[in-house]
Amino acid sequence: MKLHLALPAVALLALSAPLVPALGQRPAADAAAGQPDDALAANLALPFASDLTGAPSAPVFVWIEDVAGSRNIWVGGADMPAHARTSFVGDDGVEVSEPRLSADGRRLLFVRGGDAEFPEGSAPNTGIALETPEQTIFVADVAGAEAPTKVGLGHGAAFSPDGGQIAFTRKGELWLWSGKNAARRLATVQGTISDIQWSRDGRHLLFAEQRRGHSFVALLDIAGHALRYLGPTLGQSSDPVFSPDGTHVAFLQFREPPADVPDSSASFWSVRVADLADGGVRTLWTAPAGEGGRFAGTRGRNLYWTASGDLLFPWERTGWMHVYVLPIAGDGVPRDLTPDANEVENFTPTPDGKAIVYSANAGDLDTRQLWRVATAGGKPARLTPDDVFAFRPVFGGDRLAATATDAQRPAHMVLVDGLKPLGPEPVVASYPKPEVIVFTAADGMKVHGQLFRGKGAGPHPALIFVHGGPRRQMLPAFNPMHYYSNAYVRNQQFAALGYTVLSVNYRSGTNYGHAFREAPEIGRNGASEYRDVLAGGQWLARQPDVDPKRVGIWGGSWGGYLTALALARNSDLFAAGADFHGVHTLVRPGDAALSPDAELKAREKQWQSSPMGSIERWRSPVLIVHGDDDKNVDHEQSLLLARELTARGVPFEEMSLPNERHEFFRYRDWLASYRATEAFFGRVLKGK
Repeated sequence: MKLHLALPAVALLALSAPLVPALGQRPAADAAAGQPDDALAANLALPFASDLTGAPSAPVFVWIEDVAGSRNIWVGGADMPAHARTSFVGDDGVEVSEPRLSADGRRLLFVRGGDAEFPEGSAPNTGIALETPEQTIFVADVAGAEAPTKVGLGHGAAFSPDGGQIAFTRKGELWLWSGKNAARRLATVQGTISDIQWSRDGRHLLFAEQRRGHSFVALLDIAGHALRYLGPTLGQSSDPVFSPDGTHVAFLQFREPPADVPDSSASFWSVRVADLADGGVRTLWTAPAGEGGRFAGTRGRNLYWTASGDLLFPWERTGWMHVYVLPIAGDGVPRDLTPDANEVENFTPTPDGKAIVYSANAGDLDTRQLWRVATAGGKPARLTPDDVFAFRPVFGGDRLAATATDAQRPAHMVLVDGLKPLGPEPVVASYPKPEVIVFTAADGMKVHGQLFRGKGAGPHPALIFVHGGPRRQMLPAFNPMHYYSNAYVRNQQFAALGYTVLSVNYRSGTNYGHAFREAPEIGRNGASEYRDVLAGGQWLARQPDVDPKRVGIWGGSWGGYLTALALARNSDLFAAGADFHGVHTLVRPGDAALSPDAELKAREKQWQSSPMGSIERWRSPVLIVHGDDDKNVDHEQSLLLARELTARGVPFEEMSLPNERHEFFRYRDWLASYRATEAFFGRVLKGK
């Protein structure tokens, strides 16, 4: 391992595992005592960067660095050496999230505590502290050294245009802090507030409010103490954005197709504009029926009103996620800016509004580069090279930055011009780039995967890895999501131990087009994605250097579901599995729109699509891992599985993590669960 660092040491909490040295003092991970297990500990502890944000009017950026569970706010820029602005220490399980900068880049804010995925839910206490840590907003000067100042309890904070005030929310309340006095409550609403934005004059707050089954766009007049809703409908209203002059607000309006007609070709979404002077709302554009008639968004903001007067939004009219421009004064027909992009993952306009920068897999479905194209049209220009995976472009003033990875470098922040690192750039020199392979499922579906070849002479034990989501795509590189960055490390270390690993990008995943993501009979409607997993296992078993009697499977969340389904249906192929917080029964309460007969048929299909529907055929041993404060997949799913396997005499091992969430908040829990997985497969597939 090589670290490109010139940074102060960051203290880390002593772990039950071998101690991980501080930054700048860590030995090469690959040579640590010569043990792959030590390399696992060290490489999981590498700096992982996320949540890059830029200042609107200055070339300054802020992001989060996680080093072995110790999370801190970092700042840097074109003319500012990167440095940690906070000094939190220890693997305490307390999240840091939502970093933001004032327009001039002089002040920053962030949230510490709570769960960024469920900010309005019960607060986590994964560190098992005597008192649950509070979800708290802090503010600090970028250039200062003073400890951050507490703003108040909450999340979703946003600086006013002049940087002097902060609006934020908690539990359906909207609050305002000016620094002179304690924060004051501005309003209480019925739903959950998100996407808070200030008007340019600092007089109004715009936000989205999620209620039960629907959402509204709301505007608060701060001085006038008045709240109003803009064009409320019987559906979802999202992504509100002010016009450049502040006189109008655009937003998306959509609804989901009913359960009994999921393939409806009707139009389900539109772009609407509210006139703030008279309150009138007009539909600027409606998606035509057919392909793209159902709304699907990117992994980021989905509506921009640019400085040049254009609206930008994603649309799957071609069967692929592209970015379209709709001039406000035009003919009302959106124009595709990214016709050759394959799939756009996220995008942002340039500060002048005359172009967009986007992350896409143009030319290669299993990669990700940044591209730039003028809103007036023309040929896109590629900004990043083949050997770099680039995600989430962000402007700080007129400078462009992004998150970058490759096969040897976990997520780190770079200035796109020259790919100059903004902060830490760790390297695991021994990691070979996985091979991209394509195989065919029994029904003809083409499936992509990454192959990690086992070290040493064969025949090798082998593993299928299945990601969660299922709206995900694994890449032949470190992933920009922390969960899958860790999984990439685990798969590389499995290969170092002699396992050949195939990571399968099964149908219902992203970045292979609408038809692949929304394939027939996926999930509760028939588990058709399992056909891809089964085909991957069969492909792996046929390889000449693989022992077909020693093929296992592992994955988490939806990948845990597919792991359990594989063991239930095909213990003849899959000799063992590690099931991280999987879904084991898919049966749901009925849909009110279904007839009683249709509901019974739907529930039967859900049961047969579940591991429980085939549990009588389950023979292979399994390791079950689950945090008992999981808010994504209820811990009861694993309690159910353990009970049913016990009753049938199926061998299993178990690991319940008290207070832990779905994406484990503590480094020690990642390390302990991954070590347990390694030991389990070692016993079952290697006979150790």
